[in-house]
Amino acid sequence: MTEEQGRPRVLIAADKFKGSLTAVEVAERVGAGLRSARPGLAVEALPVADGGDGTVAAAVAAGFTRHEAAVTGPLGEPRTAAFALRADTAVVEMAEASGLQHLPPGRFAPRTATTYGTGELLRAALDAGARSIVLGVGGSATTDGGAGMLTALGARFLDGTGASVGLGGGGLAALARADLSGLDPRLAAVDLVLASDVDNQLTGEHGAAAVYGPQKGADPEDVAALDAALAHYADVLEAGARAQAPGAGAAGGLGYGALVGLGARFRPGIEVLLDVLGFAPALERADLVVTGEGSLDAQTLRGKAPAGVAAAARARGVEVVAVCGRLALAPEELRAAGIAAAYPLTSLEPDVDTCVREAGPLLERLAARIARERL
Repeated sequence: MTEEQGRPRVLIAADKFKGSLTAVEVAERVGAGLRSARPGLAVEALPVADGGDGTVAAAVAAGFTRHEAAVTGPLGEPRTAAFALRADTAVVEMAEASGLQHLPPGRFAPRTATTYGTGELLRAALDAGARSIVLGVGGSATTDGGAGMLTALGARFLDGTGASVGLGGGGLAALARADLSGLDPRLAAVDLVLASDVDNQLTGEHGAAAVYGPQKGADPEDVAALDAALAHYADVLEAGARAQAPGAGAAGGLGYGALVGLGARFRPGIEVLLDVLGFAPALERADLVVTGEGSLDAQTLRGKAPAGVAAAARARGVEVVAVCGRLALAPEELRAAGIAAAYPLTSLEPDVDTCVREAGPLLERLAARIARERL
């Protein structure tokens, strides 16, 4: 066992508990609970994310500097969004500019919501000196194929009269010509990684509109119209084959726009973020890893943060346990993923609403149990 001054060392590498605690707050609560049961315990916190909302906060917690920029929100409204920068590497989170959380309660705009602000955020990162950009995608309010993002970076999408098509996926139905020649020339020298926890294609039954459109307020008619518009968009760009590439359907097709228009390369979000955040050296110092997220379920096993953390730790022979609000995986599924045991809030408080409200104190109690049972 690697120990510091005779003490085991715990690495906390958990994602957010959505609706309750940020990843940073999860780490703080777990750390407090561990130390309450084992005073003086060596604890290292490395909040993680898989490319969705919370990615910039995780990067800042790992030592990146937070920067802010004025951008256009998904409904065309002005707002302030953040990105993270260390040296010439930037972490850009599309949800900061174009995320569902920016929509007023109960209001959706499936055909008109735009990723224009994400393009503005990328431009701000370039202005700050970024030459390597991790573009985390997830939690989007949009289904525009990334056309808004590309427009903000200098592309032009024109209808049959030569006028710009309307913002949003719905406007792509009128697209007659796409001109990418005006894209910011700095992009040609940038290494841009599309970091996503989904690998859907752009169109079809597993595409951006069909799978994720309903989460953004799209009814069946909207889904059909948006899917057709995205297919037409790919045809006009003469890059239909790329529409089937993994990640093309991420964030309402923004993945496709990044792959085709910006020359991005796709990687699973958690793998990218673990590299960027410095997980490997932190893991070398650890005897136990505590990971987790709000719900450990089948989606967790499809590339979410806890699965990525557990896979990396298992490769190094380090034990992993998980904390969560709700547990929907059997013990054998956890073990297959590299997680020795899971500790859900519902094991302390069966009422889910109470778990959401009291997540912090309950999480501290769970962490104290982990310390007593595992250390």
